[in-house]
Order: sequence, then C-alpha cells, then structure tokens
Amino acid sequence: MDMLPGVFLRETRLRLRLGVRDIQKMSSKIAKRERNRRFYLSPARLSQIESGIAIPSQFKIFTIAAIYGLSFYEILARYGVDPDRTHVHRAQVQAPATHPISAELHSLGTKLSIPIRLDPSFKWEQTNLVNRVVAMWGEIPAALLLRCNPKVHMYAYIGTQDDTMGPLLRPGSVVMVDGAIRRVAAGGWKNEYDRPIYFVELRDGYVCSWCQVVGSRLTIVPHPNSEAPVRTFDLGKEAEVIGRVVGVTMRLVPVSPSCVAEPVTSRTGYGVWTEVSAGPATPAPNQAGARI
Repeated sequence: MDMLPGVFLRETRLRLRLGVRDIQKMSSKIAKRERNRRFYLSPARLSQIESGIAIPSQFKIFTIAAIYGLSFYEILARYGVDPDRTHVHRAQVQAPATHPISAELHSLGTKLSIPIRLDPSFKWEQTNLVNRVVAMWGEIPAALLLRCNPKVHMYAYIGTQDDTMGPLLRPGSVVMVDGAIRRVAAGGWKNEYDRPIYFVELRDGYVCSWCQVVGSRLTIVPHPNSEAPVRTFDLGKEAEVIGRVVGVTMRLVPVSPSCVAEPVTSRTGYGVWTEVSAGPATPAPNQAGARI
C-alpha cells in the first residue's frame, strides 16, 4: 500500500532533520518573498497535514515543495491529483467553442500514446498527419520521448507518391513537426540542408516542402531533383502552415510494395529521430539499414 501523503511528508521532513519550528521560520521567509501570507505554514497546520487531519492548499504545497526539495506535482499526486490525467478526461469534454489546449506533461512516468495500427482506409500514397490515420494506439512512458515536446510537436507521414522533397525527404518518411514555428523564414540558410522545411495543409490534402511567402501568397518550392511543380496559394485561404519540420526518420531505399503491405508494428525499417532545425544531420545507420 502506498504511504499516506501526510506520513510521507513527515518522513521527508525528518530525513532532512527539520523541526516544525524550522519549517515555520522558512515558510515565513517564503511568504514574505511571495508577498502572500497564505504561503506561511504554522506548526499547528503542519501537524494537521502530517496527521492527515488537513489537506494542504496549493500555497502550502508550494512552500513544502520549496523547503523539502520535492516537485509540486509530486505532492499533488500524493493527494490523488495527477495533473497529467487531465488529458484522459479532456477527450470526453466537447466545448462548443474552439480553443487552445495544453499538452504539457509533468511526470516522466506518465504513459503516452503511440500508434500501433493504422486505419485500413489510410492511403500510403498521400501525405497526411499521423494523428488522423491511427486506428489503434499503445502506451509508453514519457521518459522514452525526452527529445519530443508534446506541447508543440506532432507527426506527419510523407506519402509514397509524394516526392516533393525527394531525395532530401524520401516518400514514406515520418517527420516531426513543431507547431510553434509557423512563420516562413525569408532567408538565413547557407545550403539546402539548412533551409527550413514546412508542413502545409491545403484544401485537398497536405504537402511537406520548402516555402516562400510574398505578401499574402505562399509558394510551395519542391526540391530541384523532384518532378513536383512549383505551386502558389493564398496564405490563410487556400493554404495554412501547420509547422516546421524539426525531425525526420527516413529509409535509405525507396518504400517497396512489400513493405507497405506489412503492418507498421511488424518492421519499422526506420532509424532514430534526429533534429534538422539546426542544420544538416549526420547519417546514423541502424540494424534495419536505415538512416535519418
């Protein structure tokens, strides 16, 4: 059985060799710095908290976390309030108005969803957001995705018939998109590897490409080796920049029909993630003969 939160706090305090008067003095200083009396923790209130008679307020939890060297969210979790579980319930809430939501995670032990099986209707030939084509999701600890910030990152699949950025981004690649970077850069790169690549939503689908903005017109600039045409759209009406590509996992060889027919969980055929926003990446072969 898990230790009661009050008992946990008491044992933590004793390990730190702090008496209730010590906590009182330290909390008084915190309250003065924060200019808020509610951060103050009296010996009587601390005794009630440790005995389980009282539940600390957010101000008291802040003070305890500061003095004990604990995480504010860890103490909340001890009292049965796990901030990361808001994501579980958020999916059940359907607000009438469009609004932004947070995807921030506070604990590395929190389980994150990853795609296990794609929707059978998914067309490999088309570029799309992975989030919209997954039929089954599994879970892994957040600690395994330290390089991915769920607050801003999403994933996109480059269709097997989408050679817009080939061979820089081969068809069948999976890219990591930073939704916080939506303004198209006007310059500043030295070569094609440094030039930013953007994921763009069009009226009839998606495209991953270099971009150029002149006034209110967005131009899709394919790789010189690609046979894809240069296209221009009204920015905001016909095209919307979803974000900048900051990571990619890509095969060395073109995607074959045999690979496409197999479930995505049976053979990855991909390398590890690398960030591409800071310049050219160094090839890193893996056992499957793939690189990024």
